[in-house]
Amino acid sequence: MRLSEFIVCNVDPIVAEWEQFAATITPAAGYMDAEGLRDHAKAILLAAARDMNKPQSPDEQAAKAKGDGPEKTPSLDQAGASHGELRHTVGFDLVQMTSEFRHLRACVIRRWVDSLEAPDMTYFQDMIRFNEAIDEALAESTAAYAEQVNRSRDIFLAILGHDLRAPLQAVSMSTELLLRKATLEGDALACAHNIKRGARHMAAMVSDLLELVRSRLGKSLPIEPAPMDLAEAARAAIAEACAGNPNCSPVLHIDGDTRGVWDAGRIDQLLQNLIGNALQHGSNTQQVTLTLQDEADAVCLSVHNFGTPIPEDALGTIFDPLVRSADEELGQPSTSLGLGLFIVREVVNAHGGTIEVSSNEADGTRFSVVLPRQV
Repeated sequence: MRLSEFIVCNVDPIVAEWEQFAATITPAAGYMDAEGLRDHAKAILLAAARDMNKPQSPDEQAAKAKGDGPEKTPSLDQAGASHGELRHTVGFDLVQMTSEFRHLRACVIRRWVDSLEAPDMTYFQDMIRFNEAIDEALAESTAAYAEQVNRSRDIFLAILGHDLRAPLQAVSMSTELLLRKATLEGDALACAHNIKRGARHMAAMVSDLLELVRSRLGKSLPIEPAPMDLAEAARAAIAEACAGNPNCSPVLHIDGDTRGVWDAGRIDQLLQNLIGNALQHGSNTQQVTLTLQDEADAVCLSVHNFGTPIPEDALGTIFDPLVRSADEELGQPSTSLGLGLFIVREVVNAHGGTIEVSSNEADGTRFSVVLPRQV
């Protein structure tokens, strides 16, 4: 009996053995009934049998072995994906979930081989086709499981970031009231300023974290465009940066009309992150330069600093989330999560703009942003 026919004829006892094995995966399986333990096993097996009966050329088989083959069994993929999602929901870990497929494969092959009396070469091809089908279902199930893990983590981070805002605001406001109402001197005054500065850094990190989670959950960065002057926003951003770092004195160059319709809050995020990045990684805080250039229907903003250049192989990932520079990886202090430039890119994209970066020893590092005047 060919393997596909054997699977169809023996699907119930095979699924029963699947259920027995799944029941041993504790503690998650201890809370599941027979239907839950069997889950999509029958659908996966029958879809695999149907796939095995379809013609397949040697080229298609080679491509499928590499994971490059065309999607030929949507029912198999759907059953595998649903299985991965449900196993994550009930508490199986990834190793436990994949072990079910290992056992299923062994169970089917063992039962089929025991039923054979005079195997021939076609049976080996049947075994290859069955393994391909199980691998396809396993790949879909693993991908769906991993997606659920990522989504659960992102939702947890969103809740964490949201809930951290209230205590941070309480710390910040209490420190502000303390500085206004009490007469502090010496070490007490220095400690109060340290608390205020630390709370501000933590609030910025929480904000960046929430923006990352929003992006990973598939939500674009919300903006509320309104008429504003980019030059005024740049001056305010420089003043705020200098308040936190009295030794810095970024230079601002303005050429032409810098007015447009943008989200002032988001533009402030962009400016603070770019200026902060230049101050942190520049070799001399006196050499940070901001330039605003009128370009007819857009305004070009560039932030330039000298210092250790960004490695060429890092330029392609510089805007990816959670990417840190070489000096941060070496243990130098940082108050960021590696999200600043990611937030910058998201703000630029939300305004329909573009951003580029160039960096070398001679010319320094320059981030160039082009923002259309109208979103």
